[in-house]
Amino acid sequence: MQSWRRKSLWLALLASWLLILVGVFPFLRLAVPTRPRAGAPQGWPRWLDAELLQSFAKPGELLEDGPQPPQALHGGSCNWGACFDTSKCRGGGLKVFVYPAAGPVSETHRRILASIEGSRYHTLSAAEACLLLLLSPDTPTGECDPVPPQWDGGRNHLVLSLRPAPCPRTFQLGQAMVAKASPTVDTFRPGFDVALPLLPEAHPLRGGTPGQLRQHSPRPGVALLALAEDRGTWHVAGTDFSACPWDRRCEQDRGPKQAHPGATLPNATFCLIPGRSPDALHFLQALQAGCIPVLLSPRWELPFSEVIDWTKAAIVADKRLPLQVLTALQEMPLTRVLALRQQTQFLWDAYFSSVEKVIHTTLEIIQDRIFGASAHPSLLWNSPPGAILALPTFSPSPSDFPFYHLQQGSRPLGRFSALIWVGAPGQPPLKLIQAVAGSQHCAQILVLWSSEKPSPTRWPKTAVPLTVIDGHRKVSDRFFPYSALSTDAILSLDAHSSLSTSEVDFAFVVWQSFPERMVGFLTWSHFWDEARGGWGYTAKRTNEFSMVLTSAAFYHRYYHTLFTHSLPKALRTLADEAPTCVDVLMNFLVASVTKLPPIKVPYGMWHQEARPPPLEPGGPGLRQEPQPAAQNCINQMAAGFGHMPLVPSRLRLDPVLFKDPVSVLRKKYRSLEKP
Repeated sequence: MQSWRRKSLWLALLASWLLILVGVFPFLRLAVPTRPRAGAPQGWPRWLDAELLQSFAKPGELLEDGPQPPQALHGGSCNWGACFDTSKCRGGGLKVFVYPAAGPVSETHRRILASIEGSRYHTLSAAEACLLLLLSPDTPTGECDPVPPQWDGGRNHLVLSLRPAPCPRTFQLGQAMVAKASPTVDTFRPGFDVALPLLPEAHPLRGGTPGQLRQHSPRPGVALLALAEDRGTWHVAGTDFSACPWDRRCEQDRGPKQAHPGATLPNATFCLIPGRSPDALHFLQALQAGCIPVLLSPRWELPFSEVIDWTKAAIVADKRLPLQVLTALQEMPLTRVLALRQQTQFLWDAYFSSVEKVIHTTLEIIQDRIFGASAHPSLLWNSPPGAILALPTFSPSPSDFPFYHLQQGSRPLGRFSALIWVGAPGQPPLKLIQAVAGSQHCAQILVLWSSEKPSPTRWPKTAVPLTVIDGHRKVSDRFFPYSALSTDAILSLDAHSSLSTSEVDFAFVVWQSFPERMVGFLTWSHFWDEARGGWGYTAKRTNEFSMVLTSAAFYHRYYHTLFTHSLPKALRTLADEAPTCVDVLMNFLVASVTKLPPIKVPYGMWHQEARPPPLEPGGPGLRQEPQPAAQNCINQMAAGFGHMPLVPSRLRLDPVLFKDPVSVLRKKYRSLEKP
């Protein structure tokens, strides 16, 4: 008898613990979108605990959500292996040919064409293309274009539509992939089609508006919920909001009605979005506002669901349990809210803020299929700066990029390569070579000879290998990904730079702690010129700066790959025509990737006093004040990027005690003091 009582007591305790574990949150069991498997139709969201759901449902209440008869997919049994020939893409990677439009071209088509033509994917030859792109008409009067001559049943074709197309192509798609805005789960082919976001009419071509979130943690008094309404409007509800059925009839006052998101985005912690396809536009608005999307049994595929882990930024809930949904949202830990809101801002900025990013993301997904899953691991897609800026041609491993050392628990190698650019007639930089070679961290010295004068036949003997590379007399040559560069860190120098060994050592130690940033000695700052109505930049000494000169700066070698293969050719040509603009362009590139300012380290005054005055671009001396003729390049580059990426800073890192009157034996960087 006692044994039976003891067993009963244990069973009661176990049942109590189970009841505690399945508390308020398990009542909700928020369904989350998972990464779809290729070839397997995905019918999410599905309630994860049918038995628990039945206890809250009345008889007959769930019949409308029962299994639906399968609908025929618009590509038959097409999948990636059966309907796409990857052999055409192995040589030069993904090359895209865009069919010319048969009739008038809309503004949306112009933006798509501009984003592709300025990318590394574009080719003018259909014969050498790996992917042939056909744009669907997006005007109400648009008619179906005739089948192109290279159609071949749609094989290696992509039919793209950023908005619901007025021309149904179901009967002529064949083996073509479809990239469509907010496709329904019944017609979407996971692993083959691409789900696009539903973009507003005035979505910018490039750059785009940054995320609107200014404080990740909810402030007292900020609305808990924003309810998506028709025509892009929102209703907000206070923190004491307790019940609002999904038929939009709330028991309490639903708060003020917000205008179209072009004027005001939802100011709330969670955004409730119904599951109908027209509500897909609200989803993008919520991302931009930093309002966590709560999707109520959506019947459309989330954008780029093949690669984006939406469990980190959005919530998919069942609309049949309104009270449980609201309770779970109200009791969600602030740490979880913070993580979700931060991810919404990253995803918006990386993949959705412009037409260019949407198109490039689509092409990157297809390129990942060509190279395999190792091309872009999930970490690269779902962590800043995103897969578009982590080129797989550089490396398939996240640990090789400068952005992921913290997540990987690694750090850059403890050596650097000095790249000395010689672009103007003069004596070889013998003194500079000796100073750099004396650094304990220097692994090699490369001299990029781009001067009209022939290079010397003899060079000084150094403790590290010295290699001379013939350049093409262009400033952009200094940022080419040379195979001879064997280290992660690069010290970029001009032939007329003046640095001491201690300055080099200290700057490299600083860079090791900030491998994703530029660390330099001389700085410029940008400003808005009201008189000219544009941007300007200056080298005047102030407490604030936003650029470091590449004539003496450390950075990661990956930026050479990004500079050469990611930047539009027009911007690189501009830098070659106005050489002082190359500093601006490189700083633009790094700032747009990291969203962080560069770091300044001390530069000895005696170098500046002994240096001749600044000459024309490429002349002797570390380039100081930008020339008036080159001032306009900052505006042209801001237009090319679509926004101003530079971030101002007032931080300068100095070695501890290097100027304090302590024993010289205690100083690590003694030569940084003026003799």
